[in-house]
Amino acid sequence: MSWLKRLFGLEKPQNAQVNPTPQPVPQASTSAAPTATQSIPPERVGLNGEYDQSGLAKRVALAFDQDQQLDDVATLWVAQTSSTVVLKGKVPSQEILNKMVSVAQSVHGATNVDTREVTVG
Repeated sequence: MSWLKRLFGLEKPQNAQVNPTPQPVPQASTSAAPTATQSIPPERVGLNGEYDQSGLAKRVALAFDQDQQLDDVATLWVAQTSSTVVLKGKVPSQEILNKMVSVAQSVHGATNVDTREVTVG
């Protein structure tokens, strides 16, 4: 099973990207700037550039799916707190955890990777 499927119940969307270009978000009309747009914070950019509250976690899961060295570790979960990727659960080795941290840090919008709730072994 893929990371996206197990964690979010999603099949990989067509054209999904780890680091997509954010789509502009229309703001409410105002008399000063009726066509103004607001950018999406990097940690809230979804798989296709749309706004997604869990966008960073989903893009990290997609990055894990795309890395040939990282099989889905059924005992590990990916979440996010703002721009911090949170890994929780158990991994088979420190080498795999180090690789996961490296991959997670490479995803645009990730400022930190929290592994305090991960056990190795």
